[in-house]
Amino acid sequence: MARTLVISNRKGGSGKSSTAVNVAAELAAQGQRVLLVDLDTQGHCAVGLGVKPQRDMPTVHGFLAGRHDLRQAVVASSWPGLHLIPADPLFEHGGVGGNEAMLRQALVAEGLLADYDTVVLDTPPSLDGLLINALCAADRVLVPFVPHYLSGEGVRQLARLLFRVASRGLNEQLKVLGFLPVMVDLRIGQHREVNASLSHQFGAARLLPGIRNDIKVAEAFAVGKPVRVHAPGSRAAADFAAAALLIDKFWLYARRRLTMTPVSPDACCATPAPTQTPDANPAQARDPQGSHPYSRT
Repeated sequence: MARTLVISNRKGGSGKSSTAVNVAAELAAQGQRVLLVDLDTQGHCAVGLGVKPQRDMPTVHGFLAGRHDLRQAVVASSWPGLHLIPADPLFEHGGVGGNEAMLRQALVAEGLLADYDTVVLDTPPSLDGLLINALCAADRVLVPFVPHYLSGEGVRQLARLLFRVASRGLNEQLKVLGFLPVMVDLRIGQHREVNASLSHQFGAARLLPGIRNDIKVAEAFAVGKPVRVHAPGSRAAADFAAAALLIDKFWLYARRRLTMTPVSPDACCATPAPTQTPDANPAQARDPQGSHPYSRT
């Protein structure tokens, strides 16, 4: 049975799609069967994987509008083990019906969770049926953020939404896997301050080492390839590889130790970091070459 990871932040431009594409590609490169579902109508996941949308092709939004089954929208990428359910750029966000569990039910009923090891959901920043469907279908939430004030505020808004989803009984099993700084440069004071603030509010054990600022990510999207394929020796490729390894570790660790009882958002922000095992603190995490991602130039 697949695990389902939603990539989300209420702030636009926070690196959700680049994170979704490159994390999915790294997990597939590890030998996993990965399904990437693009719920954001910008359709950037298809761009990042070089998938050319065709007129009237099935999409996740066509499924949510009741036009076809979800499985009909699955397309193969150019990389083994990585499949995509693309978005419909013309879909109107108000077109989702009132069934908040529609995506989750289809993933189970159509056998997609049985066919894959990991399902990655890319989401829009807007608070509507698309985001709620994703949160109701997910097991864990990965929150990418640019270490700026507004992106940090988007993280806090998302935390309040996760509380609502859990407390209303829509998905009581939903947990935060971690927070991933992207486009980060720790020489910049604001980047250090925002990271420190989120670490204090949500717990240092949930802050992953970040993805350093690297033009190769944008270049990779321009040519329709994951950065690990376009620029395998780049900083971003190394950082996404390290992040994918940590996601696996965090998932196992969260299953054992980070079971979160829903509390109010204000109380959540004041909760101390959970007890850590020696390798569970992302500040101590190492990349496959043995050096911390922030230490390399």
